[in-house]
Amino acid sequence: MKLRNVQKEDLSKIRMLNEAAVPHVNSIPLSDFEHFMEISSFFLVAEGETGEVVGFLIVIPPGQSYDSLNYQYFSQRFSQFDYVDRIVVAETYRGKGIGTQFYDHIAERSLQKRITCEVNVKPPNPQSLAFHARMGFIEIAQQDTEGGKKRVSLLVRELEN
Repeated sequence: MKLRNVQKEDLSKIRMLNEAAVPHVNSIPLSDFEHFMEISSFFLVAEGETGEVVGFLIVIPPGQSYDSLNYQYFSQRFSQFDYVDRIVVAETYRGKGIGTQFYDHIAERSLQKRITCEVNVKPPNPQSLAFHARMGFIEIAQQDTEGGKKRVSLLVRELEN
């Protein structure tokens, strides 16, 4: 798999991948992806063998105006962090190491002291929880979102910067 920075022409495919991953990620409009292009520290796509977009990663650095309750949780506790807002991989490409490539990319290039993210525990996402544990993430808390419809595990991986 090849990772590269997102381009505006990727956004409609990214939105389709995102919508296919609901409820493990929130549904968002195309305009939010355009905003992520402006505020992210990393916004990468993974390309398949024929150059098609098969996954994406969005990472938000500290100090951004971003309404996510999970981002705000980390902002209140840490001054140096890269917040993984979402990683989405097309179903047919899951289990091929793309998520690991994304996290290795962040860990090698981040200017922050830690990577933070959340994973749903309601509705459950046991595959993602197991993956993040293998990647060295530790749960520091849980919180309810969307008026109690969702509960997330808030995870941190310390970096060696």
